[in-house]
Amino acid sequence: MKSIFIKELNIFFAGPIGYFVIGLFWLFSGLSLWYLNTNWNILNTGFADMQAFFDFTPWLLLLLIPAIGMRMFSEEYTSGTIEILKTKPLQNFAIVLGKFWAALFLVFISLLPTWLYAYSVNVLAKPANIDWGVIFSSFIGLLMLSSVFVAIGLLTSILFKNQILAFLSGVLISFLLFYGFEFWGYWYSETPIQLQKMGLILHYKNIIKGVLMSSDIVFFVSFCVLFLWITKIKLDT
Repeated sequence: MKSIFIKELNIFFAGPIGYFVIGLFWLFSGLSLWYLNTNWNILNTGFADMQAFFDFTPWLLLLLIPAIGMRMFSEEYTSGTIEILKTKPLQNFAIVLGKFWAALFLVFISLLPTWLYAYSVNVLAKPANIDWGVIFSSFIGLLMLSSVFVAIGLLTSILFKNQILAFLSGVLISFLLFYGFEFWGYWYSETPIQLQKMGLILHYKNIIKGVLMSSDIVFFVSFCVLFLWITKIKLDT
């Protein structure tokens, strides 16, 4: 698994892929939160907190993470390197996990400098201080959500050899799981909360409130394991 992890990171940073994704994330998050006149602009909210950032970032990751994952397996199949990969003394699940952790690590690198946003808000809030416990919990929520998006990206990449199809299907599935149940429960269900509990956004909102409940963490981990296991089965066949 370690060799696959290092190989994928080398591919990310040997070419423009890793820098492009990280650069886009920093550009759009910075513009939306500090410059553009939107509801996500921290200066427009009138509150010294990071709520706008954690409301906006999942939508940005929903587009960028499938762009990271779309080439993970589809490129291996189109170039023929999948056969070489499978002849190595590695279990298929180790191959899947190596690619998964590499993509998630790239997301982690993208999120790491955004702690400067929290520091900036804390400076603006003087003499009061922002709640760092909520900030930490919210970043955990972003990583949990990102792990599901990465797992979805791996699955669509192994299902479709065409990277554009892998990207579009990854965005669609991620959107449906993130917001689809929320939308359907709100507009068309007589018991909306029961339906919304099946979606990712409700559990994500619980975490960014600063409440790390085991049920929310298990929910994200279960979805992540499910998609990785399906990817492994597809790789077996």
